[in-house]
Order: sequence, then structure tokens, then C-alpha cells
Amino acid sequence: MIPIEETVLSRKRWIESKMLAYGFHKANKTYILEKPFLDGDFKAILSVTLKGQVMGKVIDSMTQDEYYQLRQEAANGPYVNKVRSAYAALLTDIANACCGDVLFASPQANRLTQAILKRFQVNPDFPWEHSARYQSYGAFRHRSNRKWFALIMNVTRDVLNKDGNTSPIDILNVKISPAQGEELRKTPGIYPAYHMNHKTWISVVLDETLPDEKILELIDTSYQLTTTSA
Repeated sequence: MIPIEETVLSRKRWIESKMLAYGFHKANKTYILEKPFLDGDFKAILSVTLKGQVMGKVIDSMTQDEYYQLRQEAANGPYVNKVRSAYAALLTDIANACCGDVLFASPQANRLTQAILKRFQVNPDFPWEHSARYQSYGAFRHRSNRKWFALIMNVTRDVLNKDGNTSPIDILNVKISPAQGEELRKTPGIYPAYHMNHKTWISVVLDETLPDEKILELIDTSYQLTTTSA
């Protein structure tokens, strides 16, 4: 089951001033909010990192235990669905009050988008925006020849790991020199390119496995390799 937080808060950017006004408090490098819902029968605890990663817990106020049924796909009775709906509604209210909309699901994808704009004066376009399946795929193109030098896609993890994991993840496809391929694909977070030539393209998982600086080096290389119009 895809986490409710991921479903509701996808493509949202947290705004610190709005978070603090709403009731979040900052502890070390994390913003924390505790808020009751369903007439106080449950309490939501949200933790948001400085990079925008979210972890949520739902606590049963009577037992003070985490309400694990919320995450169990097999738990599908009227009461647990009522709790899920109420929690999703609370998250939606928090998102509306504390967040702005962004282009991609992961914080890292959105940071890299801003870095690409600063370096190359290029925003992504969405060639398949009318397709339900591919509408979130964003292509970064050269201003001169319109060739892609980077492509961000939201896919399920199993397309990379072949492990049946259907949780969604943003990935970045960039072009490489074939001589780099073998060594790069040994790096955690880098895979043979999804839906592109494995010899000359790689997929990079945008889940903080690799730092932005390393990924930007790969984007710079891809930009240079795709510069010519030939």
C-alpha cells in the first residue's frame, strides 16, 4: 500500500513560515506537528525533514499505541477506512496551509530542477501531459537543438530492482559516455536506463541516495554529450 502521506503530499513544497504558523515546531533538523483528529480519538504526528521528506504516525488516543491497521492493505473494514479518510483529510488541510505546488514528487527532483534552471536557463516540458500514465514525465531540452539532456520520471521501484516493490519513486535519466557505463552502474542509486539505451543512458534514483552535487555532475556531462545537433 502506498503511504497516505505520499499520496496526499506528492508534488508539494514545504514553506517554513507557513509550517510554523500552522503549529509545527522545529527540533534539531526536523519540523514536528502533533494534531488530534476524529474528535480526539486519534492523534497524527508528522515529521518533516529540511529536505522535505515526511514521516507520519497515527496514534490511538485510548491505547496510546500506533494505529497499525492504517497501513495494512488487508484491513478494509468501515472503521479503518473512516480513520484513513479522516487522516487523509487532515493531511490535505495541512498541505493547503503549509505547502506550495511543485513539478515533481520528490524534494530532490525539485531541487535539481531549480539547479538546472540556474545553470542552463531551462525548465522542463511535459510531452505526455495528456497521458494519465506519463503526464508527470518532465524533459529538459537544449534551447538550441531541442534534444533531451535529462528526463525525470515517476515510476515504481520494481522497474529498476525487479523485486515487486510498487512504491513510486522519481528517477532521472541522463546520457553518459559508454566508457563510463560499467563503473557508474556499480554505484548505489544508479541503474541501467529505464526505457532508454542502456549503453549510453543511466537512471538515477532521486531519493537522496546520491547527493545533488554528484547528480549535477552527471547532468553536466549529459548536457555536453547532447550539445551537437547531429
